Order: sequence, then structure tokens, then C-alpha cells
Amino acid sequence: MRTSKIKKLVSISLAMLTVLSFTACSGGTSNKGETSAIKDVSFPLKETASLKMLTSAPSISTQDPNERVIFQRLEKETNVHIDWTCYPDEQFADKKNLALSKKDTLPDVVFNAGMNNNDLLRYSKQGVIVPVEDLIDKYMPNFKKVLAEKPEYKKMITAPDGHIYSFPWIEELGSGKEAIQAIGDIPWINKKWLDELGLQVPKTTDELVTVLKAFRDKHPEGKTDVIPMSFIINGVNEDPGFILGAFGLGDNGDHYLVNSDKKVVYSTVQDGYKEGIKYLNKLQAEGLIDPEAFTQKWDTFVAKGKSGRYGMIFTWDSSNVSVNKNDFIPLPALAGPTGIVNATRQNAMGVDVGRCVITSGNKNLELTAKWIDKLYDPVQSVQDNWGTYGDEKNANIFELTADKTLKHLPLGKASPWEVRANQFVGGPLAILNSYYGKYTTSPDDAQERLDIIRNTYVKDMKAENIYPVVFMSQEDIDTLTQYETAVKAYTERKKAEWILNGGIDAEWDSYLQEMDKLGLQKILDIKQKYLDAYFAK
Repeated sequence: MRTSKIKKLVSISLAMLTVLSFTACSGGTSNKGETSAIKDVSFPLKETASLKMLTSAPSISTQDPNERVIFQRLEKETNVHIDWTCYPDEQFADKKNLALSKKDTLPDVVFNAGMNNNDLLRYSKQGVIVPVEDLIDKYMPNFKKVLAEKPEYKKMITAPDGHIYSFPWIEELGSGKEAIQAIGDIPWINKKWLDELGLQVPKTTDELVTVLKAFRDKHPEGKTDVIPMSFIINGVNEDPGFILGAFGLGDNGDHYLVNSDKKVVYSTVQDGYKEGIKYLNKLQAEGLIDPEAFTQKWDTFVAKGKSGRYGMIFTWDSSNVSVNKNDFIPLPALAGPTGIVNATRQNAMGVDVGRCVITSGNKNLELTAKWIDKLYDPVQSVQDNWGTYGDEKNANIFELTADKTLKHLPLGKASPWEVRANQFVGGPLAILNSYYGKYTTSPDDAQERLDIIRNTYVKDMKAENIYPVVFMSQEDIDTLTQYETAVKAYTERKKAEWILNGGIDAEWDSYLQEMDKLGLQKILDIKQKYLDAYFAK
């Protein structure tokens, strides 16, 4: 449910990659055997068939997908054996690129493909992956039902040339302002410390300064190593950008906002942004911000949290950082100096367009499509996404009830991620809001977060729209990538510098000029073109 904090390992030599590509988990082989295409597929097959698939798995879990109960059940139900080549998540991007560069040894399917729209268009143009809209129409009733119920997803996965090149991952948990992704960087404040010091939950930016100073000076719990506020600068869910909503439109992870006129604006060139950065610099000058917040990685951030040193943090779920999640409560959107209260929304939806692709090396398209379609069965999708039941080796996520629905089991003090990592398989799937109460229950941690967003933040969300998922042309993707890389790197570097050292007033005009030189207006023109088309539809 949360974004992974694991960063890619440094690439090793091409020669070593070539060797490793033949020795990955689950006995991947270098030579692809020719098989006759199976027609009129009906499961279970009378004779066992095999497909070759490339995938990834969390490094803390088994690296043999066929050891997972979910895949064992699928093989029994279909009589299709999957010959997996699997890599740890952090190695997968490099290994996938290498595997897809060799057209004579392509896998049949890339299961957890992790492809963006640029990848899909590039690999389709190269003849590496194939369009799948006809397969969906002929062989995939489960997926067709999803697209019929939610036609907006068909728009998201359809390329400008009219083809569909991938099967998506879809996870709905709430919608609109009440979607679970509406706010990623929730500010959490230490309620235990507030109570101990006789302090109220701050409602304004000025009151927050007072509280953070009390944390610093009064040593709650007798601690002498208190960190009043910590974050990971530019860390999306761990960034302090949420605070900037008290000064205007605010900021989010990709810096794109849609204003009340349905125009795309860039958050880091707004006047309110400047005032918000000055406020954070004031906190820094007062010694209220963790000095390591500008350099630390996830592990360091968590370690200090588990030591009970934080007064306030920004993250998706406080239980990932704190020893006792009950110590922290979500801090509501604060009123700024002019009375502005704004909970800035993230441009996030529970959809990954390029989750699974079929390669041009696949000779069994009907079989593959029908096998993938089983993953879109509602009860199957729920298990693929979170985990399963009846696993005798690992903690189970669900119990299967008498009416064949899935009921989430309590996780206790266990980390939701660690329990799920040992069971879920990911890949193409769909969980719609209509499934809850019909096929499954909502996860406890997800429901808790939905309640927080609904009860704490929705009332202060000023933006009626976020920037949607759109499928751009190859030309526009290339142009956007060219300019966006430079603009984002520059603006995020200046953000860190200004919070640390100040100087934003003196540099503001030259900063805006540099942003324009780097291509910001060209970026906004492209983004606006697709936003206009989205609203027109």
C-alpha cells in the first residue's frame, strides 16, 4: 500500500548481468522451447502446459514464486505450470531491461512489469510487446467486466494509437477526496508528548512553533535527544510539503496542481510556496528540524523513530516509524498567517497501467490471456494484492468464510508489509470499491487511514480536481521527460537549500527565470493539453 523505500542497487557489468540472467530464481533457462498454440482453452487443461514469465519479489520473501500458495492453487486450477525467472525488487529494473533486449529468448510474459507509458510505446514500436485489446475482447470476461463497470480505466490504458499494450493493477480504496491516496505525507504529531506537557493540538502555524519549542526545551519522557520535527526532504510521503498548504495552494510529490479554473500550475513557483519555505526555514533556524532531514534515507529515519525521539513526522502511516502508533495522531491542516487552511491533494490513484505485458515471443496467446484473466476474478484479485488463507508456513492475511468471501485477519503488532510480502503476488488485478462487503473486507490499516482522511482532511481540501492518469503520445512523453527531469531536480535542490540556509526572497526572481529557461512553460503546455482532453471526454 505504501511506496517502497528500497533504492536500486548500483548496476554491475553487462557481462555479469548476462550470467545472472540465466541463474535467477526458480530455474529460469536461456533457451525458449517452441510449443504449438493451444486452442479452445478450458481450465483445467487436460495436459499440463507451461509459460515462461519474468517477475520480481520483495527481498524479504521467497524468490521462488511457485512456493507461494496463491500460485500453487492457480497451477492446480489451470494445469498451467509457470516457469518463473524472478529477481529481488531492487534488481529487477536492470534485469528486465536486459531480458527484453534479447528477442530470441524473450519470456512469454513480464508479470510485475513496472512499465510506464514511455516503456510501453517504446517496446511496442520495437516489436518486443504485443497489443492485447483483441485478446481482452475474445478471452478475458473478468477483465472486460471491470472495464464495463469502470470505463475510465479503459481510457487510461489505451495508447494514442488506439491499442492497449498492458494489463493494469487497480486498487480502489475510497474515491475522489476520500481516496486513500488523497494525502500521502500525513503530518503526525506526538499526542503522548502533548498530553505530558499539557499542550493542545496546534491549529495554526504559529501554535505549531510553540509546540515544537516545548518539545525541544522541556524534554518529554526525560529525553535529552528529542527531535521536534523530522522528515525526508523531497521524499514524497515523507516530505514536509503538506505544511505549505497553510500559505496557498501547497505542494505535493510531483508539484503539479489543478486550480479552480482547471488549469495546471506548478506548486513551487507560487507566491504561497515562497512564504511556506520561509516558514520552514524559520523552524530550521530555531533548531526545530532534524539536521539529518536533508540527507537521511528511510532506514535512518525509521531507526530514530523506533527510538522514540520524534515530536512530529511526515509519513504514510505512523506505525512504520513509531514504536507505538497510538502515541501519534494526524495533525489537521493548519491555518497560516492570513487564515488560509488547505489540505493539498496528491496526484495519486490506485492504478498502475503497465503492470503486465505479453511479449512477441509468446506462441500461446489464448492460453496466456485466459490465465491472466483469472487474476481479475474478484476473489482472486483480492488475494493477489494482499495475501491469502490456508498458508501453513506463513502468517495468513485472510480467512475464507463459509460463503466463500475473504475476511481480513487481525495483524496484531506485526508489520502489514512484512506479513503481506510473504503471501501476495502482485501482478495484474482489480479491486473495485464495489467489492468491499461483497467479496472481501477492507484491511484494518487501510480503513483506519480512510477514516483519517475523511474525518480530518476532506473538509479542508480546496482542490476539486487532481491531475489524472493520461496516456500521452511518444513525442510528448519525450519532450516532457527532457524538460521535467531538469526542472524537478533544480526546484527540489533549491527547496532544500532555502529551508536550510534561507535566501529565497533574494533569489526568487532569478529562480523563476531559471525555471522558465529549463522549460517549465513547455511542460505546463503539454500537461494542459491532456488535461483539457480529459475534461472534454
